[in-house]
Amino acid sequence: MIVRFKYNLFALLFLLFLIPETGISQNQPENQIHPAAQLLFKKTQHNFGTLYQGDTAVYQFSFINTGKTPVLLSQPVSSCGCTVPTWPKTPILPGQSAKISVTYNTHNIGKFKKFVTIYSNAPPIDLTIKGEVVPRPENMLPIKKTNLHAVPVNKKPNH
Repeated sequence: MIVRFKYNLFALLFLLFLIPETGISQNQPENQIHPAAQLLFKKTQHNFGTLYQGDTAVYQFSFINTGKTPVLLSQPVSSCGCTVPTWPKTPILPGQSAKISVTYNTHNIGKFKKFVTIYSNAPPIDLTIKGEVVPRPENMLPIKKTNLHAVPVNKKPNH
């Protein structure tokens, strides 16, 4: 009986010494953890302010790979179909910069706040866009749709 008591006491003391050690090693401050792949965005939120219905609303979020390995972005996930992200498909090497474009469809009137989550081999990052779409005043000129490289044609005055 005494041998069993000593065995149980030894096991209990062993566990008491083991538990605090594992707790300390798992609770390292976050600034001591250095993931191999790391993205640093210049800013993660953009406010478009007031936009007219039908305006183009595109913002480019700039970032740099501050990690030690290349970053490969997977398809970003947006909070709705009215927000479309465009991202680099090639690996971003350590120290290299790149941009993620976020386009918002301004056909719906009202305030908006939308999110795009960026997934990669680095920790995920949420980007936010917000603003308000208002109706286009009737006295404004209509939206002129042209080709990107179109050249205006000069009209000759009528005499």
